[in-house]
Amino acid sequence: MFVRRDLAAEAAARDALAGDLGLDAGSALGASRYLVDDLERGLAIVARLAEHDGAVDVEWADGRERVVTAPVGARDLTVTVGAMGTWLALRGEVGGHGLAAPLGALLEALREGRRFVPVGDDGWIRVSETLARRLAPLAEAVIPRGDELRVSTAAAPFLGELAGEATLVDANGAWAGLLERLEAAGTREEPAPAALEATLRPYQLAGFRWLARLAAWAPGACLADDMGLGKTVQATALLVHRAGDGPALVVAPTSVVFNWLRELARFAPTLGPARRFRGQGDEAALAGLGPGDVVVASHGLVARHGEALGAVPWATLVVDEAQAVKNPDTRRAAAIAALPAAFRVALTGTPVENRVGELWSLFRVVAPGLLGTRARFRERFVAPIERDGDDGARERLAALVRPFILRRDKAAVAPELPPRTDVRVDVALSRAERELYEKVRAAAEAAAASDDGGRFELLAALQRLRLLACHPRLVDPRATAPGAKLARLREIVAELREEGHRALIFSQFVRHLELVREALEADGVALRWLDGQTPPARREAEVDAFQRGEGDVFLISLRAGGTGLNLTGADYVIHVDPWWNPAVEDQATDRAHRIGQDKPVTVMRLIAAGTVEEAIVELHERKRALVDALLAGTDDAAALSVDELRALLRGAALGDEDEEGAA
Repeated sequence: MFVRRDLAAEAAARDALAGDLGLDAGSALGASRYLVDDLERGLAIVARLAEHDGAVDVEWADGRERVVTAPVGARDLTVTVGAMGTWLALRGEVGGHGLAAPLGALLEALREGRRFVPVGDDGWIRVSETLARRLAPLAEAVIPRGDELRVSTAAAPFLGELAGEATLVDANGAWAGLLERLEAAGTREEPAPAALEATLRPYQLAGFRWLARLAAWAPGACLADDMGLGKTVQATALLVHRAGDGPALVVAPTSVVFNWLRELARFAPTLGPARRFRGQGDEAALAGLGPGDVVVASHGLVARHGEALGAVPWATLVVDEAQAVKNPDTRRAAAIAALPAAFRVALTGTPVENRVGELWSLFRVVAPGLLGTRARFRERFVAPIERDGDDGARERLAALVRPFILRRDKAAVAPELPPRTDVRVDVALSRAERELYEKVRAAAEAAAASDDGGRFELLAALQRLRLLACHPRLVDPRATAPGAKLARLREIVAELREEGHRALIFSQFVRHLELVREALEADGVALRWLDGQTPPARREAEVDAFQRGEGDVFLISLRAGGTGLNLTGADYVIHVDPWWNPAVEDQATDRAHRIGQDKPVTVMRLIAAGTVEEAIVELHERKRALVDALLAGTDDAAALSVDELRALLRGAALGDEDEEGAA
């Protein structure tokens, strides 16, 4: 007996099979041998071999048979859901072809980018692409607790997507109610509250409805509309809508507490006079609270009196300028996050200003637990995004937070706003200024070149250079060199006054503003003034006077006046020195370019040529898009290292700077 072989045909069949399996010359060890050193790829090849209907025999090296299943889908998934306050407890398994794997093992595999889930020594369950995609957000949100998995109720939509396909077992009856509210909220179109004394623009009505839908089932939401689009009135509409559910607390910067009290009285008179919480000894503000009552407190007072405020079961919590909680290590952020509330609303035009980790701190308020522990968030998102530029990590984070953030920009929803024009005004330093600047810069660079130059020393050197770029007297009060930037500003203001324009002038340095005030008063310019030391009542009076037309120029310190002001009486905004974080500048600019403005707005930035200010401006464009880039993917959120700070002193334009460190 003999066999006649067609070696050429065998070789052709072998090569065809290798091609079908994705084996290439790079993994070949010989004519018929291949090395695949990646388990997932190897299992995919085994699964592919099984599709050849027995035409190919598969043998395992140790002689023990194992199973690599066909792809399993949602119908092969069983999950038992139990509700515990703001958490869901999950147990379950995925099974197919005689194998079953715990839900935790399935989600762990998906978090690690694996599509094959091991089942002891028996084989692997292959997860379908569709199921992997649908479970990806849930996989990122769960927190293992022994044999049980916990997840924030904010993750309910990710689990709810499986309803009708997967087997979802309601352990204590609470899941059914949550799912019902979730499904009902998806089609709810609440009318604007009849008691609201304001006409909502179409996008504002849409924003209120979005908040109302989330309030029906979720722990919170972040309204992140562009500055000047009316986040306050949208939140006020929600307060009226939820008045019957219990008392509400509004937490805002001290500088805008008066604004909230006034807006609530104007737009929501049925809520009754809002109470201002003034801190220790003000028990009356928190006494006898019930439905329809609203208390307004500053960020700082919450930090100092969180225990008293936390004793009230708030129905609604509104945190205005919520970027103030971006640093989770501050007492303010911890105190605000600890406040008990049935529904929480964060209002901010800049959900992220500098780095990815700020999003975790914000969501500790909006949806506690959704992003896991801080350590896990760093491991799963911060390090991969900031250090490795991991697109997959960006996409997974986007999927988690997107249901809870609503962000519209003015160009899209308020086309009736007049145009905004940005103008950069380069100012050449005088010879004396240049010599002084270069002397300080050279000394700073020499110090930075040594190993002794730490981060704080470098930041201090940069601060001196920034001050010198503004005016030499800011570093040396005895300096006699003229200030070229101040001289150019006086020319600009004179031109604007002749043409009938009014301007807001912002600086991050109060001492710089004082020099400006001294010069403009000498020129006979009518001024208004606002800085961090301006009392709240005086602040309100200054704003009202400017809006009435009293004053050609309003001098404002950037940090004190960058939020919570309506100054549409100005049609020019002048930034006399650039701030590290352009989002802060944009907030200041939008004091004038906002709803209610009927004139084109021109934004001027005075930049000292050939100084560190030019490097700062080159950082701006990358930071301006940080929020959008984070949701769509970004790798530019890290702070500067010491080496990068040294390079900045040499005049190089680099990535991001830590705003708080630079302050």
